[in-house]
Amino acid sequence: MTSVMPANDLDARLDHLIQPDRVHGSLYTDPALFAEELRKIWATTWVFVGHESEVPEPNDYVRKKLATQDVIMTRDRDGEVHLLFNRCAHRGLQLCGDAKGNSSSFRCPYHGWTYRNTGELLGFPYSKGYGGKDRLAGLRMESVPRVASYQGFVFGSLAAEGPTLEEHLGAAAGEIDRLVGLSPQGKVRLDAGWLAHRTQANWKLLLENETDGYHPQFVHGSIFSVTGSPIGALYSDASTAVTRVLGNGHTENDLRPEFRRAGEPMRWFGTPAERLPRYVAAMREAYGEDAQRRLVEGAPHVMIFPNLFIAEIQVFNIQPVAVGECVQYSTAVQFEGGEEINRRMLSQSIGSVGPAGMLLADDTEMYERNQRGAELLSPEWLDLRRGVGREEVDANGFTVGAATDETGMRGFWRHYKSMMGVS
Repeated sequence: MTSVMPANDLDARLDHLIQPDRVHGSLYTDPALFAEELRKIWATTWVFVGHESEVPEPNDYVRKKLATQDVIMTRDRDGEVHLLFNRCAHRGLQLCGDAKGNSSSFRCPYHGWTYRNTGELLGFPYSKGYGGKDRLAGLRMESVPRVASYQGFVFGSLAAEGPTLEEHLGAAAGEIDRLVGLSPQGKVRLDAGWLAHRTQANWKLLLENETDGYHPQFVHGSIFSVTGSPIGALYSDASTAVTRVLGNGHTENDLRPEFRRAGEPMRWFGTPAERLPRYVAAMREAYGEDAQRRLVEGAPHVMIFPNLFIAEIQVFNIQPVAVGECVQYSTAVQFEGGEEINRRMLSQSIGSVGPAGMLLADDTEMYERNQRGAELLSPEWLDLRRGVGREEVDANGFTVGAATDETGMRGFWRHYKSMMGVS
């Protein structure tokens, strides 16, 4: 794609390409810009990697992605979680080839160098060639510079310094708390297994879509019709639900006003409370009078910048591959102490985002058609003006739009500009 824009200065280019009510198609197709995003966004901010429940026992490990980096999430014998780059300090070989396992060490298959699951070099063959064992004492599997978790959600940052995870999450931390608060024991697990959906689309198209309330009635109309789901009606001009910008690039579809209006426990889950008697009873025992509010309001629908999407009963982990390619990993949420609802959540997740699932298949076709359209020469711009004239600021200072407005997209692009260094 070609366009009329300043050629050299990135700040000036982005200021031209990202306008208050439209963005340029080249933002999704320019390989040079993608490389800058990896450097200025993915290498500096906190990126969701996985969940502590995926390594429940000492010496458990699982392979993960942090943007384009292959990392190993380990739990050492003392219970601490680490993120290690999957690379030998000798010749740079990919050390671990298994998706997951349990081991206190990793041995390089090339020359036999062995490392503890915390990264320290344990030993190497034929040490005389190096003048003794102590000569390589400083070498190790490198760790991701910063690792932190919130409610079991593990994040990594490739930057040695910067805002804390809590500062990055800001108000979005409360949405994770909402999800965890639907467990009778106050804990969630993400150990049901992740499905990897490779998508021929730029990662930003997925972020924009996740809290776009304009598309569900059209893209997902068939599944709403077949299942009799009430969710579609929540995204309409008549809905009292809102789209909210939470700051730091985080956005949400807040459906609670509609669920409060109905006042029916478990309506957010699409089922009467009577069909989940043990779960509802466990919630009431755990939270007393506040259980009713939790059961009515339900789980969040929040996109946490840049790659964690909590979609009520599922969690998505978006990782970029190339300018026109990304992988979206998905798994079902599981509540500690919620075995009755967990079975239903797993079944619904398989039906919606599984290999033959209907919901993600709909979205994926839209992502990829959006990518192909953005690659065409004309029209150059993608419109973002829906609801721009009716936004408000709520009591917490957050920008709020109607359920079908593109408020979230505009909030995302404002933060994107700041991350890319554009004032």
